[in-house]
Amino acid sequence: MGGTAGYVWTAVDDAPVEEVFPGIRVRPLWTGADGARALVLEMDPGSRWEGIDVHAPGPEEVFVVSGVFNDGDGDHPAGSFLHAPAGSWHIPQSAAGCRLFVFYPEG
Repeated sequence: MGGTAGYVWTAVDDAPVEEVFPGIRVRPLWTGADGARALVLEMDPGSRWEGIDVHAPGPEEVFVVSGVFNDGDGDHPAGSFLHAPAGSWHIPQSAAGCRLFVFYPEG
């Protein structure tokens, strides 16, 4: 990560990678002092979140960068934006594979 005049930047491919479930990886990009977080989530074709993903303590904002994301209710192709309010839940999965930008404004 680097910074100029208060800006913080990182290249996605340089961010550390953590496999959270088989075929699902997280690349943290930024964490704010108040706990807000930005990350990239990569899902291989056929991958599925283990269990239910509950949004707490706050909402989750998702932008589908590439591929097709399924929230357990429907498919969302590249270019889609999803807002999941605090307390809502879904089961992330992807038959085709996808890359998501995810933002947690409240951590």
